[in-house]
Amino acid sequence: MILQTSAPIDLLDLVARVDDLAGAKVQTVGDLMLDRFIYGHVERISPEGPIPVLKIDRQVSMLGGSGNVLRNLAAIGASTQFVAVIGDDGVGQEVCNLVEAETSGASHDLVIEQGRQTTIKERFVASNQQLLRADREMSAPLNAETCNAIVTKIEECASHAPVLILSDYGKGVLTPDTLQKIIQAGLSAGCHIIADPKGRDYSIYKGVSFVTPNRRELHEATGMPVDGDAAVVDACRYLIKTCGIKGILATRSEEGMTLVTEDGLVEHLDAEAREVFDVSGAGDTVVAVFGAALAAGIELTQAACLANVAAGIVVGKTGTAVAYGSEIRQALLARNGLSSQGKVAELETVIHRVGQWRKAGYKIGFTNGSFDLLHPGHISSLQQSKSACDRLIVGLNTDASVRRYKGENRPIQNEMSRATVLAALEIVDQVVLFDDDTPLSLIEAILPDVLVKGADYTIDQVVGGDVVLKNGGKVVLANIEDGFSTTRTVERIQKSKL
Repeated sequence: MILQTSAPIDLLDLVARVDDLAGAKVQTVGDLMLDRFIYGHVERISPEGPIPVLKIDRQVSMLGGSGNVLRNLAAIGASTQFVAVIGDDGVGQEVCNLVEAETSGASHDLVIEQGRQTTIKERFVASNQQLLRADREMSAPLNAETCNAIVTKIEECASHAPVLILSDYGKGVLTPDTLQKIIQAGLSAGCHIIADPKGRDYSIYKGVSFVTPNRRELHEATGMPVDGDAAVVDACRYLIKTCGIKGILATRSEEGMTLVTEDGLVEHLDAEAREVFDVSGAGDTVVAVFGAALAAGIELTQAACLANVAAGIVVGKTGTAVAYGSEIRQALLARNGLSSQGKVAELETVIHRVGQWRKAGYKIGFTNGSFDLLHPGHISSLQQSKSACDRLIVGLNTDASVRRYKGENRPIQNEMSRATVLAALEIVDQVVLFDDDTPLSLIEAILPDVLVKGADYTIDQVVGGDVVLKNGGKVVLANIEDGFSTTRTVERIQKSKL
């Protein structure tokens, strides 16, 4: 077989395609479950046995399994038709509430099977390390009535979405018989069908467009070595030939991904170098972004590249996380040398990172301004802000916001130029734009431990100061460097032209 590779991917062109993910129509079916993370700290060993005693601080519940695919689709703004099964129990009701609350842009068909236990995975975590995972589940196949209900819903909706995602966690929803009927419904409607597979027999996915195994799953399904590019390609080709699958997107952890198709295309995508915190749910992110990209009409290798970038983002987070469109865009810019590692982000991304920083014990600081024509006075203020915290977030006025309080001739530099300059500073950890006249809404959402403003204010005049103080934080007034002002600089430039 002749080895085929695609033309080099233009990352700047791909940045423009990220917006196309929003509104892409995708249908998802598979094993839905609840992921619960119970966080605490360990101070002693139990006198009853050689085990740590976890003192629980808080717990977080979120959708897992096919529900995490749904969360990832929602994060990039894709339009989703979601089909899943829950039991008639309390966990099922909790899952139903999360589907409705966390995915406002999606429609769903949740089939309730009487007497079935909804799967829940509980992870007990201390110091960012899992101590124990406890699963409560029923892996038995669905009854015939439930299977028929699922297939009927897929048949009714398959023509409304160009991509059908099968999220198989082996919990009894996607049995071989049900899979065959679902795949046939998707093929009849002309869908791209993408399966996140389970088990060793991939012949049950015959007819699908792509499967997305990780390296271990690829080895288990083929019994072949998967170390190195050539070995992975051989294993993928074996599955394509023997299982009737049209293509494979194999995820390879720190080695990135490999895309292989039945017509000879081979594409190796390098992983983005970053610290790995947690690989939980990364496969869900891959299948969601890959599927949404194909649904948006994005070329195959570009779709795989977007999925690869998104996977690199979520492994840098803790828990079953998602990749937002803004994060994907910033990561692509960073790869092209046009961004400082995604420091410029939307509020939802910033809030997630703040949560991670807090888990690691970091003190969060916040300051704000327009930072037009960055000068030594700005640098001094930022240095004082950073000295009061471990992670510094800068709220940056948008162009419209600046014009409202500085006049139509300001800012001199547009918001992205100002954000890029700030993000290039080592002392700045995050930049988030705000369009309001004040950063109050940002402060209320982030709840920084330290709020920094110039000493030309008093503490009672600092916007958001009362919010921070009430939350147990503090307000710091930074010294003002005399002789530096963007307004005066602009005036001097204008006078020099006279």
